[in-house]
Amino acid sequence: MAAERTVNTSATGSTAAVHVDTTAKWFLLSAVTYFFIVGIIAVIIAAKFVWPEMLGTIAPLTYGRLRPLHVNGMLFGWLLAADMGLTYYVVPRLCGVKLWSEKLGVATGILWNVIILGAVVSLLAGWNQGFEYAELPLVLDVLVVVAWLMFGANIFGTIYTRKYQQMYVSTWYMMGTILWTAFVYLTGNFATLLTTGVNQANLNWMYVHNAVGLIFTPVGLALAYYFIPKSANVPLYSHKLSMIGFWSLAFFYVWTGAHHMLHGPISQWLQTIAIAFSLMLLVPVWSVVYNFFATMKGHWPKTRDNVQLKFLMSGVVFYLLTCFQGPMHSLRTVNAIVSKTDWIPGHAHMAVLGAFSFFAIAGTYYVIPRMFNVKIHSEPLANWSYWFLMIGGLGFFVTLWLGGFWQGWQWNNPAIPFIDTVIALKPVWIVRFFSGIFMFTGITLFLYNIMATVVDSGGAKAEVQA
Repeated sequence: MAAERTVNTSATGSTAAVHVDTTAKWFLLSAVTYFFIVGIIAVIIAAKFVWPEMLGTIAPLTYGRLRPLHVNGMLFGWLLAADMGLTYYVVPRLCGVKLWSEKLGVATGILWNVIILGAVVSLLAGWNQGFEYAELPLVLDVLVVVAWLMFGANIFGTIYTRKYQQMYVSTWYMMGTILWTAFVYLTGNFATLLTTGVNQANLNWMYVHNAVGLIFTPVGLALAYYFIPKSANVPLYSHKLSMIGFWSLAFFYVWTGAHHMLHGPISQWLQTIAIAFSLMLLVPVWSVVYNFFATMKGHWPKTRDNVQLKFLMSGVVFYLLTCFQGPMHSLRTVNAIVSKTDWIPGHAHMAVLGAFSFFAIAGTYYVIPRMFNVKIHSEPLANWSYWFLMIGGLGFFVTLWLGGFWQGWQWNNPAIPFIDTVIALKPVWIVRFFSGIFMFTGITLFLYNIMATVVDSGGAKAEVQA
């Protein structure tokens, strides 16, 4: 293991290459801004669950238009844009070279912002294709494909010109993300248009589940594999274990989407396959989580004074809980209770916010001071952003899990009228709303701290070191 640890230390080390990071800055600053804007929409949606008549006479602000904007804004305006920005930062450093083309990167950033702003206008106007996670109009879907090809060309070009022949695990995950996203996005946004009925629903859920599993999971883990050793200043525990996690994720995840359709009009054999592969996801999950925990062995006290490690290791715990919860609620007996209830948003938010957004926030806190050659504006403010997001997130997740299980139990009791199950959930939605206020406060502090750090830099040149 000692030799392996030496290899991994050099793999994440700094290089002599001078990194301009213009593209990374574009993506990260716009992503953080969208995080705040879409956070406002999230609070409005949470309020509508408690006061459903609120803003109900203003068409663009009705739930049916705000909800897809919130989902797409968080997934593509904030999280994927932040992940792309951090990828533009990490890959050149792992390869020991500059980004292949900053001009191409900036052009990609401009196009990505055009897409997000187009999504805001179209979704608020009600131009919606009506597929979960695939609501964008077709013209924007085409632009997403173009932007992703530009992004992929730049990252693969950088890897092709690398100085280091051995590739660190983060590079593997980022290459996987680019290839899998292309496959998943084309399936969910184009192939679904060529089918109808149950086949269309099956393709859509394949896309929805793999949007999390083959887009945000691999790039999120790539960031965690890079920033945990860097923030703790320790080598990764095991490169071999990281490869087991990578290849098992690649093989198992793609087959799990149909577990969202259990007890529905799809073949029993397809349901059984989805359940089996959902349970096998425990292999990559435990490989990843054990690797991170073993890396931090003897170094946990560092989390007290290191806000990046707070976010990162909390994200690892949320990732573990999410990926234990998912296989368990794919079982038919559990699924009969929790499917389509508030349990599912609680589960999904723990993955997208609790795990992968925490990784992206940690990465942003790490790279922004280094790219702008200045200290973070306020360490106490960074810690406050963590605690507001953590407390608000836990309140949100746990309340929806408990409320969703209670909701499903009531649905399965024919003696309880449906409207009574709606009324019974109001206390849950009140807690959800105030938890959302806490989370939005954390997002606001995060935005302010990052922007103030940029202002503090006064246009200083980018840091040479990784």
